[in-house]
Amino acid sequence: MTDAAPVIDRLRPRDEAEVVETVRWAVSDGRTLDVAGTGTKRALGRHIQTDATLDLSALTGVTLYEPAELVLSARAGTPVAEIEALLAASSQMMAFEPMDYGPLLGRPRGEGTLGGLMATNLAGPRRPFAGAARDHALGVRAVSGRGEAFKAGGRVVKNVTGYDLPRGLSGSYGTLAAFTELTIKVLPRPETLETLLIYGLDDATAAKAMSAAVGSYYDVSGAAHVPFALAGRIPALALAGTSVTALRLEGVPPSIRHRREKLEGLLGGFGGLGHLEAEASAALWAALRDVEPFAGDLARAVWRVSTAPMAAAAIGATVVQAGGACFYDWAGGLIWIEMPDADPRAELVRGAVAKAGGQKSGGHATLVRADAAARAALDVFQPLDPVTGALVKRMKDGFDPSRVLSPGRMYAGV
Repeated sequence: MTDAAPVIDRLRPRDEAEVVETVRWAVSDGRTLDVAGTGTKRALGRHIQTDATLDLSALTGVTLYEPAELVLSARAGTPVAEIEALLAASSQMMAFEPMDYGPLLGRPRGEGTLGGLMATNLAGPRRPFAGAARDHALGVRAVSGRGEAFKAGGRVVKNVTGYDLPRGLSGSYGTLAAFTELTIKVLPRPETLETLLIYGLDDATAAKAMSAAVGSYYDVSGAAHVPFALAGRIPALALAGTSVTALRLEGVPPSIRHRREKLEGLLGGFGGLGHLEAEASAALWAALRDVEPFAGDLARAVWRVSTAPMAAAAIGATVVQAGGACFYDWAGGLIWIEMPDADPRAELVRGAVAKAGGQKSGGHATLVRADAAARAALDVFQPLDPVTGALVKRMKDGFDPSRVLSPGRMYAGV
């Protein structure tokens, strides 16, 4: 008779040394670890089963903040809300405008951590204009799946020779290394904002209007289109009674006023115009950022599709014909899709994306919300081509050869 292995649910290291110790134990004992912070994003990615959770939520605290140098360092478990409050006190911000997955995944708002943010490479409506989280990553401290602590990058923008690991590890969903501390670039916060609204456009015409706006000289920092079927789910647009195309303008009031007038002249031929002042604008863009129109019915599957802006309307039409709903961010380059029920209809969505691309790839479709059975059975992330798949496997072999850290979270076998 052999002794049964002890049941371990959660391991909560208090510092980087204990993270190293925990991963080394897992390697030597043949265990697997689900890397997590507060767990707000555990429903993202493929459904996996591991021997224990490597809970990094105790690794908290801002370790460096130099407003004059536009740089901040914090431990991986530090709440994003805490960081944003600190930055706001100095009139600064994370320019990539990270979304809060809490409302969409049935969790409370404001619980996400810096480590989770960088692990999933989050970005909001400002993504086409300011980049994603990885574009603001300066440095990282982490523990690989070999149980080795390492650091890369630093605390200045020009610090990289060789591989840019802070960016390379962003978006790896904890499958390559467990973050312990991160350094990011921050930027000044705009003094105020307004939103120019265009009413009554269909999806294809809205894409043309948004393209004209973001291609102009008038410094648009957000461009989104909400079809009539969803406008009522957003309080700032509830009284519109039609579809709404929104264009965000940020800066000082005289500049905003001048740019809005110019845009009104440029876009007046598309449809009726209106605008929102600062408070209503902030509420609108927060709702779009956090996908609040789809937060009401958690049983319905949700997709996130990145595509060419002019191809988005065709993808959206396919979804609507199947009973789903969608809205468009990133000037049409990002489509948020809600299916009519729990069935993700992966073939329909990915087929529409492929068709929209013609001879080229039509984009990337990621299954964001679905039940565990669907996330275990389907390719949650866009299937990789053979060359990219081989590269991803080589990275996993290099960082985590024993497949200890969140194995299979992104791709089966990896």
